Amino acid sequence: MAKITIRDVAREAGVSISTVSNALNDVDVLNPATKMHVLAVAERLNYVPNLNGKMLKSGKTMMLGFFTTSVSGPYFYKLIETMSRQCERHGYGLNVFVTKDKQVIMSNILGRRVDGVIIYEELKIDEHDIDVMEKDKIKTVFLDREFSNDTMGSVTFDSYTAGYEAAKYLIGLGHKRIAYISGVDTMFDSVQRREGYLAALREYGLPLDEDYIIQGYFEEDSTFNAIKAFIRVHGHKLPSAFLAGNDLSAMGCIEALKAHGYEVPGDVSVVGFDDVDIARYFSPPLTTVRNPIARQAILTVDHLVRMIQGKETGQSQTLTGELIVRGSSHVPPDHADQG
Repeated sequence: MAKITIRDVAREAGVSISTVSNALNDVDVLNPATKMHVLAVAERLNYVPNLNGKMLKSGKTMMLGFFTTSVSGPYFYKLIETMSRQCERHGYGLNVFVTKDKQVIMSNILGRRVDGVIIYEELKIDEHDIDVMEKDKIKTVFLDREFSNDTMGSVTFDSYTAGYEAAKYLIGLGHKRIAYISGVDTMFDSVQRREGYLAALREYGLPLDEDYIIQGYFEEDSTFNAIKAFIRVHGHKLPSAFLAGNDLSAMGCIEALKAHGYEVPGDVSVVGFDDVDIARYFSPPLTTVRNPIARQAILTVDHLVRMIQGKETGQSQTLTGELIVRGSSHVPPDHADQG
């Protein structure tokens, strides 16, 4: 069946093509009855406007693009769901591009497939790419680094301070052997949280055991397997606490400890990051650093839309975390005995 064209609608409605165009684009030059008649004919014929043509004419897609290498897990669910709703409030749609191919990323950005760009990706858009985007006046908000110029801003989470404060909290409970479950070594939040943890160990004079940096890749299954492997090899020097790079890693860690007969927090304390929705319902409820994910999503979309509208230039905004103490952390057994 041939695709219905604007010419078909005009012929069926008995009007000119320009009249159909004015009706479809809500141009206020038509008699209301004529407009209603044209729209009724277009609906009856199942006419779908050529969005590419409209885009070329207006120079706008009314779409924002979110570029990432992954959308798995509760963090991304909350982030994307909130960004999508905020886009709708501004009259925009949200395109989500999931790829590790930087060429694909840059071709979509420079090809003007979207009006503005949100970037959260581990491959890292480098300085050359940023120079090209700046020259092309691509409105951009980064979630994976602090950055600002006339056309680019960022909304990041202060992962360094959060990592420091979480480790300091465990040290304050009396823990001296604290392991860190790292995420992905090329990701901003993972690196910053680990650096904050290391800074706290240095400040309080606690030794760093290289075996206590464990790779969990921000995933529950990967962390579960990594902790089980650690226990098999290094069970004789099990830490009294694990600080996990995110809540999924914390949950995988707890399940692995349980599988080996350890109680949390009776034998080992576990702390996570993000405070995803399931954290409070986990067994035990998870002590974690709350990451204001929804607020980050709203600020990101608002800032990007205002840059697109020419109402503001790029800004760097940093959100702070909040330690939420629940049932997965406690004073270490040896400390409790002394008390």
